[in-house]
Amino acid sequence: MRDRRLPLTITTAVLVLVCSSTALLLFDPRVTSADALRTGGLAAGSVVALYALWLNDRRRRVEEERQRLDQRRQELDGQRYALEQQRQALEDRRAAQDRERAADERFARAVELLGHETDQVRVGALHALAGLARSHREYTQTVLDVLCSYLRRPFDHPKWTLPEDLPDDAEQWSRISPELERERHARQAAQRLVRDLLPTTSEADPEVYDLDLTRAWLERFDLSDRVVGRVAAYRCRFRHTTNLNRAVFRGPVHFRDSVFLARIRAEDTAFGGKLELRGISAYGPCGFERARFDGAVDLKRAVLRERVYFREARFGAPVDLRHARFPGGADLRFAGEAPEAQVDDLLIGGTPVDPVGRLPREPHHPELSAGENRSRG
Repeated sequence: MRDRRLPLTITTAVLVLVCSSTALLLFDPRVTSADALRTGGLAAGSVVALYALWLNDRRRRVEEERQRLDQRRQELDGQRYALEQQRQALEDRRAAQDRERAADERFARAVELLGHETDQVRVGALHALAGLARSHREYTQTVLDVLCSYLRRPFDHPKWTLPEDLPDDAEQWSRISPELERERHARQAAQRLVRDLLPTTSEADPEVYDLDLTRAWLERFDLSDRVVGRVAAYRCRFRHTTNLNRAVFRGPVHFRDSVFLARIRAEDTAFGGKLELRGISAYGPCGFERARFDGAVDLKRAVLRERVYFREARFGAPVDLRHARFPGGADLRFAGEAPEAQVDDLLIGGTPVDPVGRLPREPHHPELSAGENRSRG
């Protein structure tokens, strides 16, 4: 179509040129041939100029239409991209729901197997719960609650017998049933998994989790180098060493009325909240060397039969030592000023402490001579 317009325009211009020149020569005798040719040329040029103007306008409209089409194409591409994003989001949501459903099914199945009569199945369920917590961090606190709940189950084992209640019959240990021993080992696995799921003190900004171990019977309880929130361990019984070395407790720690059949180690430990040791009974040494106590320390009615160490410990709040008993003596060489303390009816090594409002800053031990005390100082 465009190829036909240009010859037609040229033909029209030639015709206009010839007709205009001829008409001027015929109807106006005064016009010379040159003037007639010049006038015809102007008329022919006008035809060509009109065609150029039309062509330019046509080109402009085509360009505008092309821009509108490009804009429309971009809008369609944007809509297509938005639809693709929505589709991908729906697929991601569906996949997340499938994963959550699978995780919920794994969780429910593992919890159900915790009551299985076979210890291998119970241990497998414990590890399945721990694996679920590692792959889905939002399950960690729930899994820790379930593990703690498993440890809180009633458990009566002769090896947790208090020293004063030990029978003279040494054959008692040979009469422990294999089922009871297997349950003890399953509980040890649960304790290890609890420790493994807790963040370490080397992590920059760890998530803080709480533990509820009320009335649990624990063996070689270990929270060393771990960051923990609130710990509720009321009326627990701890066998072998309880290791809290270098742990960081962001919340209160409650060991009220618990029994420790062996030593307590809490060296370089940071207690960010209240430490409640009210009414505890400990049969081994208790070490709190270089520990930091930002909250109150409650040792009211505590009985620590072996020596207790507070050397280089720092206190940021008062200490309640009313009616406490330290028959094995105490190392009270604190870092900084001695804390304010309530010491009514406090006995250290069988000797009452004068209730002057602050603890003395020297070691107390009934079996140490004055020279030994000076050498330890």
